[in-house]
Amino acid sequence: MRIEPLGDSALLVRVVEEFHPEKSLDAVLRALQALEFAAIPGVIELAPAYTTIGVFFDPARIARNAGKSSILEAFKTGIEHAIQTASQAGRFRGAPTAIIEVPVCYEDEFAPDLADVAQHAGLSHDEVIHRHSDASYRVTCVGFTPGFPFLSGMPRELATPRRASPRKEIPAGAVAIGGTQTGIYPRKSPGGWNIIGRTSLRLFDVLRNPPALFHAGDCVRFRKISRSEFEQFSA
Repeated sequence: MRIEPLGDSALLVRVVEEFHPEKSLDAVLRALQALEFAAIPGVIELAPAYTTIGVFFDPARIARNAGKSSILEAFKTGIEHAIQTASQAGRFRGAPTAIIEVPVCYEDEFAPDLADVAQHAGLSHDEVIHRHSDASYRVTCVGFTPGFPFLSGMPRELATPRRASPRKEIPAGAVAIGGTQTGIYPRKSPGGWNIIGRTSLRLFDVLRNPPALFHAGDCVRFRKISRSEFEQFSA
């Protein structure tokens, strides 16, 4: 584990060096739970990613707590102690995760890049849909735009490079493939992933607590629905 500066009010905890879809995520989640449990004074937010955790803090409060010690070193020591203590005690061995079902309409009007994905994979449209919706996924991290879930677990044969020219506007709810991952656009935004369907689920809502529907470690399943079912969900 390494801890590195990330600007003047954050540190980057590098939990593992190389990404592995399952092992890296589990290690990051254990470290995240340890930091949440420790409730280190001055920490504002914890942001898990593929192999790291961003620890954002209030510099003024950290300075008060550090006393005569170096602010950064004192804070780093607190983080290391929290993670190592939890690891030695075996306190966190994987908490239960939510299983979220995402209804997706794969009809042509919602899937402008389905043909490209099918051609790249050497499969029919129906087979791409079947394999995409039949797989089990985990949320590796959330980012890019608020609430965007990066999902691991997609069948390797569906891996498709990002589009050479990103679109200036992708609709909210677009389900897409980018490289070896699949994800869902929470809101209208630019993007370069291959769009193969759409869901009516609201992935991010500032009036909801918590605002984001997905969190790192959640399990996700896609369920194919018809155009009429999509309209019912959207009503």
